[in-house]
Amino acid sequence: MKHYFHPFKLSLLGALGLATAIASCQKADDGTEAQPKAVVSTLEQLQRRILTPTCAVSGCHSSETDPVFAQHHLVLAANVAYKNLVGVEPSNATAKTNGLFRVKPFASLESLLYHKINAAASHHSGANYGNPMPLGKELLTVGQIEFVRRWIEAGAPKEGNVADSTLLDDKTPSTPAAENFEGLKVPAATEGFQVKLEPFTVIPNFERELFVRKSIGNTQDIYVNRFEIKMRNNSHHFLMYNFRNDQNLPAMNQVRDLRNPDNSYNLATALTMQNHVYFAGTQSPSIDYSFPEGTALLMPANVTVDLNSHYVNKSTSPITGEVYMNLYTMDKSKVKNVVKTMDYANTDLNIPAKTRVTLSKTFTMSKPVKILVLTSHTHKLGEKFVIKIKGGARNGEIVYTTTDWEHPEIVTLKTPIQLAKGEGLVSEITYNNTTDKPVSFGLTSEDEMGIIFGYYIEE
Repeated sequence: MKHYFHPFKLSLLGALGLATAIASCQKADDGTEAQPKAVVSTLEQLQRRILTPTCAVSGCHSSETDPVFAQHHLVLAANVAYKNLVGVEPSNATAKTNGLFRVKPFASLESLLYHKINAAASHHSGANYGNPMPLGKELLTVGQIEFVRRWIEAGAPKEGNVADSTLLDDKTPSTPAAENFEGLKVPAATEGFQVKLEPFTVIPNFERELFVRKSIGNTQDIYVNRFEIKMRNNSHHFLMYNFRNDQNLPAMNQVRDLRNPDNSYNLATALTMQNHVYFAGTQSPSIDYSFPEGTALLMPANVTVDLNSHYVNKSTSPITGEVYMNLYTMDKSKVKNVVKTMDYANTDLNIPAKTRVTLSKTFTMSKPVKILVLTSHTHKLGEKFVIKIKGGARNGEIVYTTTDWEHPEIVTLKTPIQLAKGEGLVSEITYNNTTDKPVSFGLTSEDEMGIIFGYYIEE
């Protein structure tokens, strides 16, 4: 079939073509033909407006020399951001277990990047993917988050425009203003107890980490089957510790800072950390965790705990930190299994001077167990901490990995690890002793440790 064009349409097409040619071939001031303006892709806008100014900054995701690179293994500088994001498995253990990628094309809800910039927990079914980003700065606006979501849903392309750039100019906050922060309500006397860290100041361009020893307030033994934590934005983590030894405990209700104003370590505070046994914690602004039905953690009468909060302020103004924690209890008669705290330490450490060495120890179960939570503890020479299963059908399987000794991952297992009697866990820890003297196990900051912490139930 022949196609005929109306003369008017032909002239209109010609005019449009001429206009396009004129627009694309304007003369520059020197008389030469100017090149047509390059179209800025969505990825370029994402990099220029979001990643470069808020993520790829010193101390965060700018290079492998950033202090926190050992935790996230992610550089978002312009020349590597795309290849480091799209189709890449995350370092975050929970995200990896849930099948997420850093960015999964066409699937924002399966992309860790989207979850990390979206502080609202409701969109990821309560899964704990760690701190919202950017940490220590204003969180992204509603429009910026939507821009990222549309880019991912369009396939996270390298080229082309797939998201409305006006979204980047949106100023709608994605979280309530700091002054509108609301803590947790105190549980009824029959339901539980509340402990909290009162508001404290974090000066500009500073990371403040502090400890406060507090009493739970229970005059009798209690059984905790659920805990809830809520804190202001820009918290790196919150942890509650029990004490391994009740001798020489820190003073009650006194703030102990880990860093001095010049950012050097406060050794007196660091020493008190060696007596800690993990109780509970989170790297998300809020968490609501329940132990399996019929199980609870025993807390003895008149127990005291150490509350540890770490806040990051990368802004030019002071910010406020504040933490609430509720412990919900159940009647002893309804407890079928008591949750036990895992405290498996490799005390046989011999780390030669100027040497990198990997040391292993197996911890064998005397009864069948279900493991609910895993985390770890080393000192500053700890380079990598791996936990493997020993024995049974899953023999040799790696169930935990962290490369950040200061802020190790806390892995809440979606499906508890079941170990039979005689099976166990192996701690496989790589230490890099850069000092001029050998190092062994000990309680000071110059010694080392290698401990598996967590929760388990004996069956």
